Amino acid sequence: MMLTLPDVQYDLRPGIIEFRAGHPDLALLPAAGFLQATQVILEREASRALSYGAEQGPGCLINQLCAWLGRMQGETPPATEQVLISGGASQALDMLCMLLTEPGDMALVQSPTYHLALRVMRDHRLELVSVPSDDEGLNVDALEETLTSLQRRGRPPRLLYLVPTFNNPSGITLTLERRRALAELAQQFKLIVVEDDVYYQLWYDRPPPPSIYSLAPSGSIIRLGSFSKILAPGLRLGWMLASPEIVRRCVKSGVLDSGGGLNHFTAHVAAAFIELGLLDQQIYTLRNAYRERRDVLVNALEEHLPQDCRWVTPQGGFFVWLRLPAQIDSASFLPAAEAAGVSYIPGTLFFANGGGERYCRVNFTMFSRDELEEGARRLGNVLHHR
Repeated sequence: MMLTLPDVQYDLRPGIIEFRAGHPDLALLPAAGFLQATQVILEREASRALSYGAEQGPGCLINQLCAWLGRMQGETPPATEQVLISGGASQALDMLCMLLTEPGDMALVQSPTYHLALRVMRDHRLELVSVPSDDEGLNVDALEETLTSLQRRGRPPRLLYLVPTFNNPSGITLTLERRRALAELAQQFKLIVVEDDVYYQLWYDRPPPPSIYSLAPSGSIIRLGSFSKILAPGLRLGWMLASPEIVRRCVKSGVLDSGGGLNHFTAHVAAAFIELGLLDQQIYTLRNAYRERRDVLVNALEEHLPQDCRWVTPQGGFFVWLRLPAQIDSASFLPAAEAAGVSYIPGTLFFANGGGERYCRVNFTMFSRDELEEGARRLGNVLHHR
């Protein structure tokens, strides 16, 4: 008998509000815009779009992306030789680990940080060392102390990974002062910094500070972006901004030499999507929808959760980072929450070297107003009766 295989990554369980998801609302994905952009590509340049692509990515997308980044972020557009089109931010991180590290190398990671990035780095058998964060983002003083200590021990780290803007999971944004200090430390210690910036455009109250990449003339900062959060995750398309030297190393990798650029046809469609002005419109739609959902969830948490729960209202991104009452371990408590019809991701998964037992990550982008309110009510009810 042939097995029925799933079409999508996550499975929504009946009767459970899956706050554990990190996905967009599928109803907001711009299918009509993709149809329009795809038709433009097939009518105008089908033979090029359907061929093996240039290893760096198609020039049409790189040119559109550079101009769009400069316009949307108010920064000097990156030079085309500083851009590599990737299969999403996770694939770019995996490629960087493959090309820039060896098993046993040390990597510094923000704490807390994206749990699946930790898995990617562990796949490459890197030794992970946490650097703490506070309400202003990565603690740069602690980073300097760690770098100095490791240098004295003769074990300089190969890279630092962080999510500085609307951090996954905490929602905290690294301040401009600390971004500048981090850029200086990277130059001083010759440290490669991987700036995972996939949420940068999804701000709900005010724009975030300039990227660390834009503040670092030394070329030691690598910035990752993705169309997954601002367009559609099924594209499996993103980009890397890095020094021309690092871009060239990636371009010369065997996988790109063998198969050409990643997701080449999709990249052409994304280029047309930008060219037609549809990406700006989509981001505007997402900001408005997700801002409203964030406010609904935060207000519902305020109404239903015990008074000793804590959170910071995120200024952008996908998540609320929730601290549960004292004596509650979020991993141990999860079965009770799911029995009550609500789920989340336990906080311990976001720490490389332990911590986060009282925390959990909840998503607000995927759900309707009624689902957000009901999920908060269910979680509050089970916490009140713990």
